[in-house]
Amino acid sequence: MGMVTVVRRVVLMSTTGANADPLAALGSLPGVAESVESVRKAADRVYGHRIMRRRSNEVTSEAALRGARGSAALSGADWALEEVRRRTDFSGDDEARVVGAALRLTAEAGQLLSVWRQSPLRVLARLHLVAAADKGEEVGRPRQDGEPVDEPLIELPLPDAAEVEGRLDGLAQLIIAGSSAPALVTAAVVHGELLALRPFVSHNGLVARAAERIVLVGSGLDPKSVCPAEVGQAEQGRAAYLAAFEGYVSGTPEGMATWIAHCGKAVGLGARESTAVCEALQRGAA
Repeated sequence: MGMVTVVRRVVLMSTTGANADPLAALGSLPGVAESVESVRKAADRVYGHRIMRRRSNEVTSEAALRGARGSAALSGADWALEEVRRRTDFSGDDEARVVGAALRLTAEAGQLLSVWRQSPLRVLARLHLVAAADKGEEVGRPRQDGEPVDEPLIELPLPDAAEVEGRLDGLAQLIIAGSSAPALVTAAVVHGELLALRPFVSHNGLVARAAERIVLVGSGLDPKSVCPAEVGQAEQGRAAYLAAFEGYVSGTPEGMATWIAHCGKAVGLGARESTAVCEALQRGAA
């Protein structure tokens, strides 16, 4: 099967038969092995820091806060970290609600790790329910044809409800079956596919990034959740995020490799952020 076909149909196909592990093929794309190795080294650096042996809970909490801030920034609420830290009420306006949703998702994601490998669609529904706590009856279920989608960052045409259902089912089958692909590859595909589908009426970007985090943590690459990819995505900026995402949507080997590399760089930047937090804790400055 050609690589473009693998990319375009990777979450549409049954995982039975000759191509039972289509994600594994993505690991051989040019540059992907280097991205995977770079992410592993970045994670090793932060996990090897002496502060992580004694105060890892503090580093995890700080990474959660910074990750939520980064995800919210990509969804249009680019608040300073100290503002996120200071606030207690996130119901005041649209930006505040986005930040609140990002914080709730970050807290919830850690509770869903054990469910993800058995029932990823249940997890996605739960993530949307948590993110869109202030919405109505459309919460926690895939959108239906004709329902508008509030996702201003992504302007690509929306797949119809039948395509969304088929591709979500395919994605779920891949996750349940497992893959020999590196965690970074699986996380990037989950993230990219959910962005492309926008399966819910709102908060799709926040949910996609939370699902990526679940993959990275659950895979064992980042078990204490101290390499927040959302920090790195925000640091690279919305324009770079969208440009890389267009590569995913293109379905070409080059485009897919670009998206995976972008996600890898984001994880590395998140790990660097937590390494800096470790340094600050060590100096007594935080």
